[in-house]
Amino acid sequence: MSGITEPLTFPPAMSGEEVGGDPFDGAVMRAIRGCDAGLVCYRIAADRMGAALVMTPEVPLQQAMVMLPLCGVGFQNALGALAPPEVAVHLAWAGGILVNGAACGVFRACASTQDPEEIPDWLVVGFELPLTLAAIPGEVPDQTALFEEGCAEVAPERLVEAWARHTLNWIARWEDEGAKALHSEWRGLAHGLGETVVQDGWPGTFLGVDEAFGMLLRDSETTHLIPLTTLLEEAP
Repeated sequence: MSGITEPLTFPPAMSGEEVGGDPFDGAVMRAIRGCDAGLVCYRIAADRMGAALVMTPEVPLQQAMVMLPLCGVGFQNALGALAPPEVAVHLAWAGGILVNGAACGVFRACASTQDPEEIPDWLVVGFELPLTLAAIPGEVPDQTALFEEGCAEVAPERLVEAWARHTLNWIARWEDEGAKALHSEWRGLAHGLGETVVQDGWPGTFLGVDEAFGMLLRDSETTHLIPLTTLLEEAP
């Protein structure tokens, strides 16, 4: 356990639970057992942190998967508010978090179903983030950790709380306004747009995303649409 002495503070629509293991796995297990929506499972250790949010969507899974990039935008907004202004945070389509251009954690998603047309009983989206590097800085130049990037003064507890607040704000905007504002915000944070990438074994140019945030990947012959649902992890 992290040794947090006081419970974290969450918005009224959310509740928090500190867990001893992986918070994503913990949130999935609690969702399977029927916990209330809005539960945030979290764990903060000396070298890494993580948090995961349980949701109960009211739309089919294909639309509900917008919560993956939405939670990423909430994280960027949260860290952007807490970190020094020179710290750059970007989001990879497949869930990766980049800080100052290097990989620094990842978002994951799991749902009660993998059928894109079915309304899931629950959806869990969570992130894990290294705070310190296991390797000597410079040994793995494409990877980093939060405290290596000028964020040593960022309290992980405050980051979890801020992520919850910003994510809830974006969920409210998405419900009230649709996805336009979220698309605009995410596009300004997206990593690899216009570049050659490999996704699901397909190399091509990352053109952007469709309305449901599916990846548009252009190869020499055609443009492929890779749905966000391909990123789902299987429920235990």
